Amino acid sequence: MATAAIAATLTAAPAHAADAAPAGKPIPLALIEGMSGPFADAGAAVERNLRFGVERVNAQGGVMLRDGRHPLELVVLDSKGSTEAALVQLRAAQDRHIGYVMQGNSSAVAAALVTAIDRQNAREPDNRELFLNYSADDPALTNAACSFWHFRFDAHAGMRMDALADVIAADKSVKKVYLINQDYSFGHDVSTLARAALAKDRPDIAVVGDTFHPIGRVKDFAPYIAKIRAAGADAVITGNWGNDLTLLVKAAREQGLETKFYTFYGNSLGAPAALGDAGVQRVMAVADWHPNAGGAASDAWYKAFRARYPAAQDDYPVLRMSMMVEMLAQAMNQAGTAEPTAVAKALEGLHFSGEASRFHPMWIRADDHQTIQPLYVMQMDKQGANGVRYDNEGSGYGFRTVLALPAERTVPPTTCRMQRP
Repeated sequence: MATAAIAATLTAAPAHAADAAPAGKPIPLALIEGMSGPFADAGAAVERNLRFGVERVNAQGGVMLRDGRHPLELVVLDSKGSTEAALVQLRAAQDRHIGYVMQGNSSAVAAALVTAIDRQNAREPDNRELFLNYSADDPALTNAACSFWHFRFDAHAGMRMDALADVIAADKSVKKVYLINQDYSFGHDVSTLARAALAKDRPDIAVVGDTFHPIGRVKDFAPYIAKIRAAGADAVITGNWGNDLTLLVKAAREQGLETKFYTFYGNSLGAPAALGDAGVQRVMAVADWHPNAGGAASDAWYKAFRARYPAAQDDYPVLRMSMMVEMLAQAMNQAGTAEPTAVAKALEGLHFSGEASRFHPMWIRADDHQTIQPLYVMQMDKQGANGVRYDNEGSGYGFRTVLALPAERTVPPTTCRMQRP
């Protein structure tokens, strides 16, 4: 499990970059996430991915500011999955004048952090912070609740649902759908968006259930699976993540529920292993990238991640998290400073130019600070099946691409009316 102490990530630069080794004061990046509690595994996965990005930046000499090169430093602060604890840790980061806050595993926590950072930056302009959001997917965060100080590096729930809906619309075997989601803002967003997408693309599909359960507190999903079976559903749509997803799919397997699962995160953190053969060709997931996306450059990036984290249980690479750190470094280089306001302005409209841009174009829309990137809808199958070169977490199961949307086709509308400093 990750430590809550400051974790320096000064990786030795390769020989060709030795002369450019960062020698200046480290620039701290605060990760505020649940490193203990029911979603500790998800927090640890985030830390690995962010650390991988920090190490890549530092191996290339860190960031070049006007006074020379500086390394990035990851500071891990445990929110225990609680909004209240996250705000306490934010205050601790502010007291230490850490200008960059990263969080994502809860849209409710993200919304609270945005509000607190807005107030902090108005109150103390000499101690401002930027919020880098890698997975809090409530659409409001880049719409009605958008903030100049917030940047989202994941596709929001509406973007993900649109991609899933394209696949559901083409699956004529789906007649009855059951919606099951965590009982907080993001889960309710998924439910609302699913209903809207089905009404638009497949009005013949009946929604036979719409259930919300407590987040992180259900230990046995068997009663929920019984409801899904009784409703006669032939497909389930869920935005569940972390332990709530793993336990849900495990209960489905144990109860022999032979329905299709259309998920936001079915490829993550133990879910394929929990489903086993029951998930083969029946579980769909949507993501910005996955190891079987294909191409030499994509394969090389994945192999580098696995070389850094060879343990099977650590095999959960999230490309956008590493790219987020690298885009931040790119913006600092462009601004020539680590001052948050200047870096925020450099991030607006920024197109990523790092190594991963060869297979994953990614840019930040200035209007609302929503990152635009490709999206993939994937189908679970056994490793070695057509299109499934790599498995997940040593499970023997992986995912093949069934729909690849280029970045230009994922661009959503926005209602953001941003107030800039």
